[in-house]
Amino acid sequence: MLRRHGVRETANRLIVLKALASEKMPVSLTELESSIDSIDKSGIFRTLSIFREHHLVHVLEDGDGVRYELCLGGDGEEDDDVHVHFHCEKCHRTSCLDGIPVPGVKIPDGYERRSANYLIKGICPECAGKS
Repeated sequence: MLRRHGVRETANRLIVLKALASEKMPVSLTELESSIDSIDKSGIFRTLSIFREHHLVHVLEDGDGVRYELCLGGDGEEDDDVHVHFHCEKCHRTSCLDGIPVPGVKIPDGYERRSANYLIKGICPECAGKS
C-alpha cells in the first residue's frame, strides 16, 4: 500500500499504517498515540502528514477535532475514496458511511478543489436506542 502511494517504507510508517488499518472508525492523533507506544507524538504526526500528502489518509474535522483514516482508493495521485461521515453528538464517535459518496458541488470558475469533507451530525443508532 505504501509503495502504491509513492511512500518509502520505514519502520515507523509501517507501524502507523498497521495501526490505522486496525481501526474501524476514523481516529484522532491522541487515540493513535495511545495505541502506538513505540513512536512519539511528533513522529506519528510527521508520518500522518506524509500519508496525507500522498493521499494515503483522509483527514476530517468532526467538531471534536481532527481525525484520520486510511484512504482505500487507488493511488497517490488523488483521493478517490471520498465518502460521507457521521458524527454522533451524544457519544462523539465518527463513523464512515461507506458507499455514500460526497455529493458533487459546482464551484465558481477560478477555484481549484483540493478536497471535500462531508459530515453529517446527529445521533447514532446505538445512542438512539439508549434514549
